[in-house]
Amino acid sequence: WRFVEQLRSCYFDLAVSLVRSPLMSLALWLAGIPHRAGLDSDGRGFGYSVRAPIDPLAERHEADIYLDVPRALGLDVSGLWASCPPTPNDLRAAHAALAAHGLADRPVVLVNPAGGQNPGMVMDSKRYPAASMAFLAERTAERLQATVMVVAGPNDGALAAQLQAHLSTPAPALVGVLTLRQIAALASLSRLYLGNDTGLTHLAAAAGAPTVMVMGPTSPKRYAPYTPDSLALWKPVALARVGVAAGNTPDWDWARDGIAPTEALAQILAWLAR
Repeated sequence: WRFVEQLRSCYFDLAVSLVRSPLMSLALWLAGIPHRAGLDSDGRGFGYSVRAPIDPLAERHEADIYLDVPRALGLDVSGLWASCPPTPNDLRAAHAALAAHGLADRPVVLVNPAGGQNPGMVMDSKRYPAASMAFLAERTAERLQATVMVVAGPNDGALAAQLQAHLSTPAPALVGVLTLRQIAALASLSRLYLGNDTGLTHLAAAAGAPTVMVMGPTSPKRYAPYTPDSLALWKPVALARVGVAAGNTPDWDWARDGIAPTEALAQILAWLAR
C-alpha cells in the first residue's frame, strides 16, 4: 500500500509495466494513474488500460515479449536491441583493472564462470562445468592471441577458483573488485566475453562486447543475448514450455544433455571467422 501511495503522490499520466505480476497491475490501478500499459499473461494484467496479451507457453524471446507493450501503445520497435553503453567512469575503472594486471595493451578473453543464482531462484544447473569452460577459454584465447582473465562477483570466489584450477596457464582474476557496470565496461574492451546464461552476460552483450553465452537448461529462443554481436551455444533438448518459471532442473546432466566442449569451440571459431 505504501508503494501505491508513493505512486499517487507523483501524479503520473502514464505507467508502463514489463512484469507479469498481478500485484503490479493492481497497484497501478489503485494508484489512479490514467493510462496504464503492461503485459497481460493469463489475465494478470487486469489493472492495465492498455494490455499486451501474451501466451506464457509460446516460446518467444523475453525481450520481444517486453516489446509487446510499446507495440500495444502504437510505437515502432523495429530494429531495437538491448543497449547499455558503459559510462566514461566505468571505462576508466576497467582500463585501470587491465593496467593493474599488465594487460593495458593486451587483448583479453574475459570469462565469467558464475550464474544461476538470482533473488527468488537458484538454478545452478545453468553453469557450464569448470573444465569445459576452461577449455573454451584457453582455445579461444589461443585463436585470438589473447590472455584469459577471470571475472566474478563477491560471492563467486569458489567458482572462479575452480575455473582457474582447470587452466593450464595461470590467469588473473577479478573477484568482487568491480561493479556490474564496470565489469560490463571491461567486457566491452575485451576481444571476447564468455559466460553462462546470467544477467552479467546479458549486460556485457548490451555494453557492446562480442559475447558468447553457453546455454543448457534454458532455451536461446527465450534467453539468448538480445544483441547483434553475440552467440548462444546450445544443444537442442526438450525443456519446460514455461521456461525458467519451471524452476531448477535437478536431473540436468551437462555430459548427456549439454553441448560438448569440442562442438562449442567449433561454433565459436566459425563465429569469430565471420
